[in-house]
Amino acid sequence: MGSLFNIYLYQPILSVLIFIYENLSFHDLGLAIIILTILVRVVLFPLFYKSAKDQSLMQRLQPKIKKIQDDHRHDKEKQTQALLALYKEHKFNPFSGIFLLLIQLPILIALYQVFLKELNQSVFTSPYFFGFINLSQKSLAMAVLAALLQYYQAKLALAPNKEGESKNQPNPMASMGKTMVYMGPIITLLILSNLPSALGLYWSISTAFSLAQQVYINKKLKKISNF
Repeated sequence: MGSLFNIYLYQPILSVLIFIYENLSFHDLGLAIIILTILVRVVLFPLFYKSAKDQSLMQRLQPKIKKIQDDHRHDKEKQTQALLALYKEHKFNPFSGIFLLLIQLPILIALYQVFLKELNQSVFTSPYFFGFINLSQKSLAMAVLAALLQYYQAKLALAPNKEGESKNQPNPMASMGKTMVYMGPIITLLILSNLPSALGLYWSISTAFSLAQQVYINKKLKKISNF
């Protein structure tokens, strides 16, 4: 299994990074990582987009899901049928997030391993970004930037509060989403502040893509009349 991971993910990603570094980024490792990140996001755009859209849909559908569960709490069969009809109406698959995560995870692990293991190798004559940020060392500033971008992306992903919506009725999904707006960036900050700043740079550029993607998703969902 390890050899397959190395052949089909680790080595191709490393080879692409080396090619970018030697031919496209003027031997600036930071610029090479930015180009690689953009390339990965473009290649995996359908997966990232689907995952983000389903997450936003899930939050916006939560009041309707809760109403169905309350209306049919004594009849599980009718509850299931009503939920399936709701999911079909909005073209939402509640299990797609798990499937998409399983596809993306090996690629992300390969990227992290490349950054962790290869930055000090002789092929990269200088592990610097614009000549002053050593990407092989820790950087609190880079970790803070990544955490801030993740915070704004998470804020955008939250379902908007609708007028007339009861504030007294707890919404577990909304509460969890609001908690993750703060917890996600805090965890990111703690992790990235103890890793090479190359990972913080990759995470920042990738999250910037997610921000732009979330803006587009939110505009698209607003056009749906029953949201």
